[in-house]
Amino acid sequence: MLDLDLLRSFVSVVDAGGFTRAGERVHRTQSTVSQQIKRLEDEIGQPLLNRNGREVTPTEPGERLLSYARRLLALAEEACDVLARPGDADAVRLGIPEDFAAYRLAKWLATFSRAHPSLRLDVRADQSISLRRDLERGDLDLALLKRDAGEKGGIAAWPERVHWVTSKSHPIDFKVASVPLIGFPLGCLYRSRAIHALESAGRAWHMAYTSSSLAGIQAAVAAGMGVSILSEMAIQADHRVLNAKDGFTPIERTEIALVTSPTASPATLRLADRLAAFCNTVQAKAA
Repeated sequence: MLDLDLLRSFVSVVDAGGFTRAGERVHRTQSTVSQQIKRLEDEIGQPLLNRNGREVTPTEPGERLLSYARRLLALAEEACDVLARPGDADAVRLGIPEDFAAYRLAKWLATFSRAHPSLRLDVRADQSISLRRDLERGDLDLALLKRDAGEKGGIAAWPERVHWVTSKSHPIDFKVASVPLIGFPLGCLYRSRAIHALESAGRAWHMAYTSSSLAGIQAAVAAGMGVSILSEMAIQADHRVLNAKDGFTPIERTEIALVTSPTASPATLRLADRLAAFCNTVQAKAA
C-alpha cells in the first residue's frame, strides 16, 4: 500500500523542482526528503526522478505515478474534511403529511436548507399514523401530523378545514345504496372520519379506490369514482365540495400538530421554531 506521507514528499519535490525547496514545503530536511523518495522508489521498483544537478524532473514512471499521487492526496484530504464536520447533531429527520401545503412547504424547506448548508435535512412524507409511530420509536426528530382537535402534546397546533368532495364533472348519485369511498389505506384519520360519519347516518359504504398517494386520491375524485374527504388545501378545481344538503354532514374537527421527539437536538428545535412560524403564515392566509 502506498504511503501518503511518501507520496506527499514526492509531489512536493516535483512541484518545487528540487529537494531543498520540497523540504521547506513539507517541513523536513533535504536529507529526510531524499530518504523518503528512495523508500518510495524501492516500493515502486523503478526510479521516479531524474536528478540532473539541482534540477529534478520526473521519469516516465514518475509522471504516471504523479497523477495518482495527486488524486490520492486530494481524496485523503476530502475524507478528513468530511469526518471533521459535525454529523448527526446537525441532521434533522422531519416527517410531513403529503397534503399539507405541499408545494409551499417543499419550497420553504428548500430555501431553509440553502440558508443553512451545515444542516442536513431528511424529509419524509407519509400518513400521520406512520409519522407518529416513527416519532415515538426515534426514527424521526420532528413531525407535522394530523390528529383529533384538542389532543394534548406538541409545540403548536392549527385547526384543519376538511370537506366531503366528489367530481365536479362526474358527481356520484347521492341516492346510491352504498356510497363509494375514495381514501388512503387503513389507519388514515380521514378514512376513519368518513366511515364513522356514514355509519352514524345509517348509510352503507364500500371502498371504491384506495391509494397511499394524494395525487391518486385527487385524480380518482376528479374522475368520479366516488367521494372522499380532503383538506381545504388539497381540494382542486375539478372537485365539488359536498354539504348537508347533499346528504353529507360536516366532519368532526381535526388539526395539524407540530411535535418533536423528547430528545430533540438544538438544531431540531431551531427548525421547529421556524416551521411553526411558516405554519402560522399558511393558516393565516387560509383563514
